[in-house]
Amino acid sequence: MFKSVFSNSFGILISRVTGLARDILMTSVLGANVWSDIFLMAFKFPNLFRRIFAEGSFTQSFMPSYIASRQKSVFAVAIFIRFMLVIIAFSLLVTLFPGFSTKLLAWDWDADLIAKTAPLTAINFWYLDLIFIVTFLGTLLQHKEHFFTTAFSTVWLNVAMVVTLLLFAHSDPKTIVYALSFSILVGGLLQVITHLYSMRQQGLMKLLIGGWKYRKAKDVKAEEKKFSSLFFPSVLGNSTAQIASFIDTSLASFLAAGSVSYLFYANRIFQLPFAIIALAITTALFPTIAKAIKNENNDLAYRNLHKSFWLLNALLGISVLGGMLLAEPIIWLLFERGAFSIQDTHNTADVLMMYMIGLLPFGLAKLFSLYLYAMHKHIKAAKIAAISLIVNIIFSVLLMKPLGAAGLALAGSIGGGVQMLLTVREVGWGVFIDLLKTRYSLYFLLGMISLGSAFYLLNQFLLHLIR
Repeated sequence: MFKSVFSNSFGILISRVTGLARDILMTSVLGANVWSDIFLMAFKFPNLFRRIFAEGSFTQSFMPSYIASRQKSVFAVAIFIRFMLVIIAFSLLVTLFPGFSTKLLAWDWDADLIAKTAPLTAINFWYLDLIFIVTFLGTLLQHKEHFFTTAFSTVWLNVAMVVTLLLFAHSDPKTIVYALSFSILVGGLLQVITHLYSMRQQGLMKLLIGGWKYRKAKDVKAEEKKFSSLFFPSVLGNSTAQIASFIDTSLASFLAAGSVSYLFYANRIFQLPFAIIALAITTALFPTIAKAIKNENNDLAYRNLHKSFWLLNALLGISVLGGMLLAEPIIWLLFERGAFSIQDTHNTADVLMMYMIGLLPFGLAKLFSLYLYAMHKHIKAAKIAAISLIVNIIFSVLLMKPLGAAGLALAGSIGGGVQMLLTVREVGWGVFIDLLKTRYSLYFLLGMISLGSAFYLLNQFLLHLIR
């Protein structure tokens, strides 16, 4: 398991580091202003669906059905065709009515801003078609316990955007955001090509070819129906954080200019440890958990949970302390240059601290939800996610006026805490308490106190240097 976790984490690390480089360059070129808000708003819709697909909903509904299928190749191709047709139709609608789609994102923007953003929304949305292909092929690779390609592939998106920013750095903002939008499609195409190469290397192309060849000769309607019953609850169950971020961006359009950008850049920092640690561990663990539960090997499933639980706690705990206590130096180091001002650093750091409160709860909720999905309790996971999302929305409305963008981030963390508590309760408090009773609990507590003190002293020293 740890080999899979390492390869997945390493691929995600490279991807997120290049993503940070992309964002650093973007802040220098565009800053945090109207044009950066326009671009990020246009990219929000496809990015929302990308995260929903890529971070679990499709995989965690498709994988158990695929494992149980007696005609895997035909079943896989049937699901791919169904989803691809729907997504293409959806993309055509957004292309034909970009103004309406943009208005769904930015409720409070005036007609001029909507008109400027709408064409970019239409361009960016086609990235969703490409990323679904990537997610589908990546899930087949994960079944073979090959994780690196999918984890690494986002590098191509980041490289395409970085090259574009360098080429158009001295152009006007409108030209830059249009060039960035087309570069996203180029990056998505490169991701698809990378996955097709890995599919060939793993000997999986014949699975797709066979599924296409015999798609009408074999009946998989019962398996498709079973998958459909799992998929839609899985979408809601896995997309709470993404939907919350989507709503936050829309609510931020009611706040001062730059608020959308503060949320975006702070969330990028938050997503780095979440992806490298929480997503890497849970993605690598899921095939093992699903197979163990299908084979009624609960001891193996519990042993893997125990190892992953403490690894997740230790790494995320360090990240929370570092992110909370070093928020301003981190933002200063990464973003404060060019058009990104000192005040932008203060505002983004405030948002980052609120996001970091929810890092550990979101990570633990992701870990324990694996059991629910492996046991086909997708509807239960969806109900938990719906409750946490409602809590998030309520607190977003309550906190956005007094705290601004930071209040929206804090509301998301509160929603993550609710999701964690409800998920643990469903899996069983006994399992959770047994995990806490081990000797690692004391080591964890002492380690966090020591690291917290060290991070605090480091923060005071850095603030003295940079201010």
